[in-house]
Amino acid sequence: MARITTCVFDAYGTLFDVAAAARALASAPGREDFAPHWQQVAADWRLKQLEYSWLRAITGDYVDFWDLTQDGLDWALERAGLSDPGLRADLLDLYHRLAAYPEVPDMLARLKARGLTCAILSNGSPAMLKAAVDSAGIGDRLDAVLSVAPLATFKPDRRVYDLVGARFGTSCDEVLFVSSNGWDICSAAAYGFRTLWVNRADLPVDRLPGQPDSIAADLAAIPEMLEV
Repeated sequence: MARITTCVFDAYGTLFDVAAAARALASAPGREDFAPHWQQVAADWRLKQLEYSWLRAITGDYVDFWDLTQDGLDWALERAGLSDPGLRADLLDLYHRLAAYPEVPDMLARLKARGLTCAILSNGSPAMLKAAVDSAGIGDRLDAVLSVAPLATFKPDRRVYDLVGARFGTSCDEVLFVSSNGWDICSAAAYGFRTLWVNRADLPVDRLPGQPDSIAADLAAIPEMLEV
């Protein structure tokens, strides 16, 4: 088996905490009315964002991922009975500045110090990804930020995973693909990448053709795993 030369990370939910926007706003002064709802809103927001991406990939009705993000939030807020335009605007603003998980900067720095190529492969639009990377201060630890936007589709379309080889000239078995999304990991494994599922919620493995090579509770142990 080839040595891993390239680590490719999903962005949202993997490097960046997708619940951070709702969590932060729930504790903000004057947002006591939102506090009881934030967890459900965050969960619904993420679920609808993903469901809409899958359906649009199937139907070919592509829109920018930022549009999907707004549509998902609108659904989640309506379900919660929240109709405040200011709340919506604040949540979207915070989503542009999502916090990275605490272990991310050090983990990427350690991989780069060992000479590995590090990149993002995401459904996010270039503008969204740039804002998140800049806010987290991890741009100097990444060799590329790859978006699905030029393809006008979303994961798990195989053409999305093709972007890695096209950018870096790597074979599949040189790539460790890392995601917190079980469906993304299974699709990447079926594609041929070596995979690590960041299973923060301790969920069962999805019943899909590909299966994760490794499972971890967070990203911190990746550098040590690659030393084995």
